[in-house]
This record gives sequence, structure tokens and C-alpha cells, in this order.
Amino acid sequence: MEKLIACQQKSPNALCRLICFPWAGGGTSHLARWSSHFSNSVEVFCVRFPGRETRSKDPFAKDMTSMAKEIASVLLKELQAKPFAFFGHSFGSYLSFAVALHLKEKYGLEPFHLFLSAAHAPTPEGLVNFRRRSVMDADDEEIIAYIQTLGGTPAELLCREDLKKDVVRTVREDFRVLQTFSFEKAEINSPFSCDITCFNGSEDTLHHLQAWQELTSGETSFYELPGGHFYLLEPSNEIFLIKHITRCIENAGL
Repeated sequence: MEKLIACQQKSPNALCRLICFPWAGGGTSHLARWSSHFSNSVEVFCVRFPGRETRSKDPFAKDMTSMAKEIASVLLKELQAKPFAFFGHSFGSYLSFAVALHLKEKYGLEPFHLFLSAAHAPTPEGLVNFRRRSVMDADDEEIIAYIQTLGGTPAELLCREDLKKDVVRTVREDFRVLQTFSFEKAEINSPFSCDITCFNGSEDTLHHLQAWQELTSGETSFYELPGGHFYLLEPSNEIFLIKHITRCIENAGL
């Protein structure tokens, strides 16, 4: 599990676990540090995707389904042991949703809360936005321009040719996985009963956010914070996220 999960502060007596899923091209360093902001009652795990960090020699995932199944399999014992919540940003939101679906369908397990950041609702209209053009057809400079438009990537990573190539390849592979994500909601039943909280940046372009509420019988809330796609890297916004997640965990009555 240590290869796939980063946990900077182990809390064996924690009441619950918060599983964090980074963005496309991202590593574990930022979200794994969240452990220092929570009490010992919350143990923070951050999922490490293949092709980076200690998994740099692992092949990139083939598709979203296989990626979700791998994560669910590795985490299953821990998720069966105590309550858990998911936090995902952008690509990580869709992956966390896919993992949650797999856990519910195969094991009857469900997070007590889904925290989804910077993600279209997985409606056909929402999903089409990242399927308009295959990233495999985009050249490196187009991907770099897209990365720079979104923000969130340290400039020094794009200044060195060796690092820039790694960033481009990782983003390209993660977006290829993202384009394999699909979801078809049953006509009657919502897949989840947990609460869902959606966060987004005021300058980001997202679609069909309200449709997230159709995917659970629990409560759904929406928060817009100042900034763009990577609004969560702004310290004041990060503080808001952590305080809100803490409050939701406290109110969950675990």
C-alpha cells in the first residue's frame, strides 16, 4: 500500500480517513500535507498515480476503470475498517467518483462524504468538454500552453527541458485516462446516499455543476471560491476547504 498511498502522519486511532485524489499530472506532495491541518481523529491518505514519484517506473494506467479498481483493491481493508471520505480535484474528482462507484457496486461500501473540486458533473453534456479533442493528437507545445492557462504547475518545471518532458508526458497520459471515463445514471435510483460538497473557482469554466445533486439521495452543497482552476492553491482558499471538510466530518456523527 505504501507505494500507492502517501500518508505523512499516521493516526492508527483516527475515527475516519480522508482519501485525497490529486489532479492530472499531479503528485502527492500538496494534498498529503493536509494531514498537518487535521486532528489525530482524521488520517489523511493521498493516492499516488502511476508514472510518477515512487511509481515512476510503473506503466501509466490504461483507463479510468482499471485505475479505480486498483485503488479500491489496495485500499479495501482500510476502507472496511473505519468510515472514510473522498476529496478530489479536477481529474481526481472523477477518479474518486469512479472509485466510489466501484466500491458501492462490488462491496456495498460508500464514503460518508464526497468532496469534489473543479469538476463538471458527469452528465453527457459535462463529459463532452474533455472529449472534444484527443490529447494524443496535441503536440507538446499545445499541452504546455494548456497547462499554463490552467495554472498550478510551478514555472521551474516548465523551464528545464528534462522536467518539461516529464510534465507533458504525465499530463498527456492522465488526460488520456480521463477521456475513458464514462457514467450512465440509472433512471430511478441515485448511486449514492452520502452528502456531496462541490467546490469551484469563480474564474473557472465548469458545466452542469448542479447535476451532481442528482447522484445522491443525501445533501448536496456548492461553494464558489475566488480564483481559477487551481483556486485551492491559494492559502486562504485552502484554509476554507480544510475548515469546511473538518466541520463536515465533525457533523457526520462518527
